[in-house]
Amino acid sequence: MPEPIKFDKEELEGLQDIQNRYQSKTIEFGQLNVQKILLSQQMETLENQIINMEKDYVQIQTDERDLVQKLNEKYGPGSLDPSTGTFTPIEQPKPPQQ
Repeated sequence: MPEPIKFDKEELEGLQDIQNRYQSKTIEFGQLNVQKILLSQQMETLENQIINMEKDYVQIQTDERDLVQKLNEKYGPGSLDPSTGTFTPIEQPKPPQQ
């Protein structure tokens, strides 16, 4: 059986340096993956908020159409100045008399 060889101090330090660098990179990889998970969770939350806002926006459009229809039924066609609340009817052509 061959006799064991003992590395000198410089060789041992080199090996220890490599080992320390591997450990450091392993920790950094772990930290980056945790950050990636957290960002993914934040993106999922944002996507859900966007979906909910889109639903709200569509509902506002529906509410607007319903209100316009009710106002048209009550006052006829025209235009509304929302800042003053003034409605200006559009004159409808009168049907020809027979």
